[in-house]
Order: sequence, then C-alpha cells, then structure tokens
Amino acid sequence: MLARKQMIYLCVGAGVFFFFFILPIRRLDWLIPTFFIISLGLLVSVEFFGVTKLGAKRWLAIPLTHFTIQPSEIIKPAFILMMAYLIKYNPPPKNGYGVSAFIKLSIFILIPSILILKEPDLGTALVLLMVGFGTLFVVGVEKKIWLSLLIIVGLASPILYASLKPYQKTRIKDFLQHPSYQVKQAKIAVGSAGMYGKSKDDATQTHLNFLPIATSDFIFPYHIERFGFVGAVWLMLLYMGLILHLLFLTTKIKNDYFTITIATSLSMMIFIYMAVNMLMTIGLAPVVGLPLPFFSYGGSSFIVFMAVFGILENLLAFRYDMLYQHLKYL
Repeated sequence: MLARKQMIYLCVGAGVFFFFFILPIRRLDWLIPTFFIISLGLLVSVEFFGVTKLGAKRWLAIPLTHFTIQPSEIIKPAFILMMAYLIKYNPPPKNGYGVSAFIKLSIFILIPSILILKEPDLGTALVLLMVGFGTLFVVGVEKKIWLSLLIIVGLASPILYASLKPYQKTRIKDFLQHPSYQVKQAKIAVGSAGMYGKSKDDATQTHLNFLPIATSDFIFPYHIERFGFVGAVWLMLLYMGLILHLLFLTTKIKNDYFTITIATSLSMMIFIYMAVNMLMTIGLAPVVGLPLPFFSYGGSSFIVFMAVFGILENLLAFRYDMLYQHLKYL
C-alpha cells in the first residue's frame, strides 16, 4: 500500500518538475508577487476555514472532494521565488545590503513565518526563517547587521521561549532532560546496527514495530539499522555532495541573482531538513515533523522539492534565452 502511494507521489513530483521546467519563468516573473500574495491568502484562510488534524489546524479542504491541501507547503516555492524576485530587482551592493534593504527583505521572510507559526507549525516556520536569512547571508548583508541581529535574538530568547505552546515547551524539556519513546527506540536501532547493519529479518526495531514512524520521520534510524555506519556515511555524503554542488553553482553564475537565490535557497532547505531530521532521530535535536528529503515516505515535501528543482533547472537550461530574444531584433 505504501509503495503504491509513493509511486503516485513520484509520478506527481515528476509531473510538477516537468511543468516548472518548461514554464517560461524568466518571462513570467512579473506573476511571482501575485503567486506569493495568493499563497499568503491561503495561509490566512487556514485561520478561518482550516481543517484540524492531530491538534493542529494546517489544512484546507478542497470543495466537493475528500482531499485537503497544506498552504504551509505551497508557500515554500512561492517564498523562494519571491526572495529571488526581490533580490533580482534590487541586487546587493558591493558591501552587501544595508539596514533599510535588510529590513524590507526581512518583512517578506517574517510574514509567512508568523502565519505558519500561528497554525501552529513551529518546524516549518523555523525552516522559512533559516532559509530566508541563510540566503541573505550568502547573497550579502553588512556584517554589523548580523552582529546586531544575534544580540537582539539573544536578549529576546526568554520572551520567545515564554511565547511557545505548552507542547512545544514539553518537546524542548524532553530533549534536554529525558528522551521520548521514539528517540529511545531510534537510539537502540542505531546502536545495534554495527558497521554494516543487519538483514531485514534481524532488524528487530523496525521488523517488530518498536521504532515508530520508520517510513517517514524516523527513516534514518531504520536506514542505519539495515545498512550500519557505512550506509549512514554514504547517505550523508550523497546529501552533502548535492548541497555543495548547488552552492558551487552560485559561484559560476555571475550577476544572475535570480538563479543564485533559487540555488542557495534550495541548498539551504535541503541542508536544514537533512540536518534537523538526522539530529532529532538520534537525540541531538528536539523532535519536529521534518522528513528526510527524497528519502522519507510522503508526498508534500517531495513535491515541493521537485517543484523548486524544476524551477532551478529551467533557469539553468534557459539562462541565455532572454539574450537570444534580444539578439533577434538587432
């Protein structure tokens, strides 16, 4: 059953990738603010028309169907495109963005993050914050701004902690004091794997259902239980190779801030998802609902990543298209 559903997600993801790959994004970039505003509107509508699942109101019901959509997933490609749009038409000066430009860009980062935080979905809100400000760090911001921001966040941390929901505080306390059942079972799976892992029948933590959510959020401990330390290292190297490749692209694309922003944001998002998922499953970070990119079971995250990859591949493949159009009229 899970395999059939995952195949459907793969097909949908491939279709989404192809759609964005053939879309003339550079010529239609004037539509990006509209797409971003619509996505924000969907986030706002969750407050009034949202469907509650597992104690969180994060979904919207699609009329006349039994399906729902999650606006916090739709906002991710819209958010990345909007950041690219803003940076393209207001590129950083030689010394990086100053205070005024930084504040303007920060507003576009904070608005969707706050709306998602109200659902509540702390994990996704933090992802947007880290992707947004991480991208600005790579693109270029004056150093004194980062220093001031670190001081402000440090001073405001007690207030930020006090504003968390009770269950969010419980997760942090569990992380610091006593690991949850899921993390304990994950540690057993990791610690018993050895160098090369176990066979399917001998992987008792998963085979006997001791390890919860082994196909999605806790798939990394299952992977280690099956393939051991060597398998874990290979998986991490594959992720790091992909992330470094995306960052390397930004050094080869001169003055194309639209593509640079997309590539940087995508690498940041993959790194954050990967790092948080791996660390939380071995007890080195609080447990949040972030899947392992392209590895965990599920469709929402996979389709979002495929959409952003489709956008990036489009920008790379047709990066000279506007030049050709210009030359035709010379």
